[in-house]
Amino acid sequence: MKEKRTDVGIIVGRFQVPYLTSAHIELIDSVVANHPKVIMFLGLAPVLVTRNNPLDFDTRKKMILDRYPDITVLYIKDIPSDKVWTNKLDEQISDMVPNQSATLYGGRDGFISHYNGKFKTVELEAKQFVSGTELRNSISKSVKQTQDFRTGVIWAAYNQYPKVYTTVDIAIMSEKEDEVLLGRKPNETKYQFIGGFTTPDSECFEYDAVREASEETGAALGNMEYICSMKINDWRYRNEVDKIKTVFFKSKYIFGPLKAGDDIAEIRWFKMSDLVGTGLNQIMDGHKPLLVKLQQNLGMT
Repeated sequence: MKEKRTDVGIIVGRFQVPYLTSAHIELIDSVVANHPKVIMFLGLAPVLVTRNNPLDFDTRKKMILDRYPDITVLYIKDIPSDKVWTNKLDEQISDMVPNQSATLYGGRDGFISHYNGKFKTVELEAKQFVSGTELRNSISKSVKQTQDFRTGVIWAAYNQYPKVYTTVDIAIMSEKEDEVLLGRKPNETKYQFIGGFTTPDSECFEYDAVREASEETGAALGNMEYICSMKINDWRYRNEVDKIKTVFFKSKYIFGPLKAGDDIAEIRWFKMSDLVGTGLNQIMDGHKPLLVKLQQNLGMT
């Protein structure tokens, strides 16, 4: 590293890994060898326990200090504006090292392209490159038979924001809207509306509804009409903090050979007039409120 020596070396990174790899150690060692004082700023995401940011600040700080007890470890919060983030980082550095010169160091694909502040920056290049993403992906596929592993899984489960799992449900109607197509899952005796979980890569809930209808029934549908959204009392989540909320649509069956698919064992047309009174008992408990909303939409109540 043939750089003019400054008073303080500032490392900015995420270090979202279970241990410091040989590449990390090589890079940190190079900064420590070149500066009498080293400060590390760890990027702090606004979300908890995600694939890109599975570890909290304290966990990463302890990992760093375990090998480098003389490094000062702080955090810098993620901010959507590069300008605001840069100003905040410069302010924190100036508070920590007033009247001292400093050089900022980052790894490949790090913060440097987003930084436009007053301090000099240097991109660190290790002899070997270890992808944190690939390392996390590899770890996600292995299960360790240790107490520490089980403890970590429990910690991760508790240190997340309560989640809402979004689904779509579709009332697939006949041309005259006097019949509705319902599905029955394996090992169940009652019926429910066609639907399923939304996906992160879909453009909108309507696309999810079209996909679910096609996968579970083979039906091609007309325009989607929004009816309502509501929390579903799904038996799988009754004792969980996390819950399911669904977006409920109505659409007419247009064409396509109808056949149960995906996780549906049977599909069947029901007359709307048969799904009142005791006929309501043919419907899964979690979907009974949806049926009431459909009946209201059709002017039956």
